[in-house]
Amino acid sequence: MKTQAKLGALAFAAMLTLSGCAAALVGATAVGISSATDSRTVGTQVDDQAIEIKVIAALKGEERLANSRIQVVSFNRSVLLMGQAQSHGLAELATRMTRDTAGVQRVHNEIRIGEVISFKTISNDSWLTSKIKAKFVTDEAIDAAKIKVVTENSEVFLMGLVDRQMARQAVEVARNTNGVQRVIDAFEIR
Repeated sequence: MKTQAKLGALAFAAMLTLSGCAAALVGATAVGISSATDSRTVGTQVDDQAIEIKVIAALKGEERLANSRIQVVSFNRSVLLMGQAQSHGLAELATRMTRDTAGVQRVHNEIRIGEVISFKTISNDSWLTSKIKAKFVTDEAIDAAKIKVVTENSEVFLMGLVDRQMARQAVEVARNTNGVQRVIDAFEIR
């Protein structure tokens, strides 16, 4: 029995050393696990990815938005726009372009007017997102797989298909995370 386990481990290690195969295997496994634990249907997940790609391409193709930093997140066909633009008119332009994208049902415009944030701030935002996700995983009242957490300039955006109690608990946990300046609830309540 030990010999079979050793052979299995050796075969697995050999497979991982093949160029490109390891990344494909790990990536496919991660996508499969992510899809299985997501509260959206697989079709909706695919639609959301397509929406994000279409909106990002449209915004990047718009010359007037060249000096803006706009992040796009789609969840259940609702699109969250966040980042920075130099004027309200540019933020509204991004919103109109997003609304006009096929498949988009709702747009949350959380674009702030001002200068583009620094790399240091972006790194800090990633750290805050990780801290909040870790807290969600350890909180028994929260199903972390149902909540998308995005942080932009110390503002935390929460999206997902959840009940009211889970939404309240998630907002409370995020709000009480050191470094968070504001929590924006973009949940869809079931």
